[in-house]
Amino acid sequence: MSSKARSVYISSPEGETGKSTIALGVVDLLSRQVQRVGVFRPITRNGANSRDEVGERDYVLELLLAHDGVDLSYDQCTGATYAEVHHDPEAALANIVARYREMERNCDAVVIVGSDYTDVAGPTELAFNARIAANLGAPVLLVLSGNGRSPEGIRQLFDVSVSELSANYASVMGTIVNRCLTGSIPAVQQVFADVTVPTWTVPEEPFLTAPTVQQLMRAVGGELVNGDDELLGREVLDVLVGAMTFDHLLEKLVDGAVVITPGDRVDVLLGLLVAQTAKSFPSLAGIILNGGFYPPENVSRLLDDINPSVPIIHTSLGTFRTASAAASVRGRLSKEAQRKVDTALALFEQNIDSQAILAALEVQRPEAVTPLMFEYDLLARAREDKKHIVLPEGTDDRILRAASTLLQRQVADLTILGDEPLIRARATELGLDISDAQIINPKSGEMHERFAQEYAQLRAHKGVTVDRAREIVSSVSYFGTMMVQLGLADGMVSGAAHTTAHTIRPAFEIIKTVPDVSVVSSVFFMCLEDRVLVYGDCAVNPDPTAEQLADIAISSAQTAAQFGVSPRIAMLSYSTGDSGTGVDVDKVRAATEIVRERRPDLEVEGPIQYDAAVDASVAASKLPDSAVAGRATVFIFPDLNTGNNTYKAVQRSAGAVAVGPVLQGLRKPVNDLSRGALVQDIVNTVAITAIQAQNQPAS
Repeated sequence: MSSKARSVYISSPEGETGKSTIALGVVDLLSRQVQRVGVFRPITRNGANSRDEVGERDYVLELLLAHDGVDLSYDQCTGATYAEVHHDPEAALANIVARYREMERNCDAVVIVGSDYTDVAGPTELAFNARIAANLGAPVLLVLSGNGRSPEGIRQLFDVSVSELSANYASVMGTIVNRCLTGSIPAVQQVFADVTVPTWTVPEEPFLTAPTVQQLMRAVGGELVNGDDELLGREVLDVLVGAMTFDHLLEKLVDGAVVITPGDRVDVLLGLLVAQTAKSFPSLAGIILNGGFYPPENVSRLLDDINPSVPIIHTSLGTFRTASAAASVRGRLSKEAQRKVDTALALFEQNIDSQAILAALEVQRPEAVTPLMFEYDLLARAREDKKHIVLPEGTDDRILRAASTLLQRQVADLTILGDEPLIRARATELGLDISDAQIINPKSGEMHERFAQEYAQLRAHKGVTVDRAREIVSSVSYFGTMMVQLGLADGMVSGAAHTTAHTIRPAFEIIKTVPDVSVVSSVFFMCLEDRVLVYGDCAVNPDPTAEQLADIAISSAQTAAQFGVSPRIAMLSYSTGDSGTGVDVDKVRAATEIVRERRPDLEVEGPIQYDAAVDASVAASKLPDSAVAGRATVFIFPDLNTGNNTYKAVQRSAGAVAVGPVLQGLRKPVNDLSRGALVQDIVNTVAITAIQAQNQPAS
């Protein structure tokens, strides 16, 4: 392990620059390149084990520690408090350096985030940040705010800041002018044209500063008395005081608004709940009942029966104090706000030259590939040539959350199947943005009739009539598969709410297998700590024949190569080489010979035991002349029982990340999700499906 990590110091000359957005982007970037990313906050308002005045620890540090690429404790990542800096700056600086060096030993790269000017700000704060950066040997990535400044004013702030940094021996590796009004970006870029260090501009995104319903609830000292607590994380886009008559209030409602109204205004409360159920009216983020009042018992029982999903919050504050407290809340980029995180990462990816930052930090990617690197590679490759993927299960919240992430990160174009008003209303209620997704109702419309006619022709030999076909293609899986078959989508991902059979049976009937492949099979990408292995078949074929096993091996090798894994195939058995006999081992031996005959270019060994396939010392004694033994990357199991149990055992005992199952052998890509799939699993599977579509031969 390197004793000195590559590091970058993200600093600003003032508060409210959006520095946390940039820090998250840099952490995300470095996580794709190195195995161990660290984060460090030299100055915080309170120490590692204490909390600030609202009972929270440093939210920027919490945000960065929540990133999958960071594996450190909060205590490891803090330096000194403001109080310690004021009391004895030199002692605080020495402590910061010592704590940083201790943390750095565990990392390949570190993102250091400077102070937030939450204390009494003064001209010395940037100078002290500069001294820290110089002592840590970290180049400074300077973040300036373009919000409310002219281009000339931004340039003047840059000159003053660079002068202060240089005077304290800190070097500037680049500048990001954040929160720029879109129309001013060309002028900002023009005034920085003569600057020698790289400079980037990032547009203002008001959504990032929108508070959540939960933040408003805390600000007014309220409690949730009704509604779905999962919706407290929704962003608030407007705050309205409902003291007017209801018809006038109705005119002012917008999506994402929170309405503050006295708790005894039953007419306003019930009117808002009625409007919330109407398709043509905006979707509220929350309702705050103030004044210490709450509806009488009979109305409360009515609310319980209605069981609204919109959060209803009760506070004892009066109208003025409630409105003032709510208006003063500024939104934060936090680990719970997935849409904000997606938005921040998308802004970074689309406006900042990542390669230039990596080059300035001299960060080179190692040969070892971590699970996180593999997942990021999937998204990056999918983004390079965007494909159109259909998601049939539009009624599942996980699908909607994944769709929001995929669209924000520009990974794929999407069609979601289901009732459009209901799906869009639910996405809005969850605080998601799926506005760029196409939504199609599979039960009606011109496309439904077209698919029925096409399917009836395809299955005429099975006696399928057009009337029967109309019923069949109303199924979301059949409808989505027909979209892929007819070129209206490049691939399909389903299975979060349906069985494997429900997902892939239509593909068997309609899309069918590629030429020379007799069977559809699957693989899992097993992401270990330092490499990626391919396991097949662990999900589809219970007991393949020797011919089918050979097909699975060849398909798995092709899939591995598609995703950057150099295929060296181990045909697994309970026996290695010629040491065993029996029906099961003979099947594997025969399959190995078929692979060699059909694809002499592939490196394949079998039958071989798992330990001989992965362990060089065992391979040296059992198969010393093998090109595969001890270094296999593609593992073909003799049956589903062995494969499924092995992948789960490795997943649990070795802490591997299993990505899949990935279906192979179909003419066009369709992939099945586990019904327990997490949102990130869905995102990864869509990216995989898009990459498979990129590799499809032109039709």
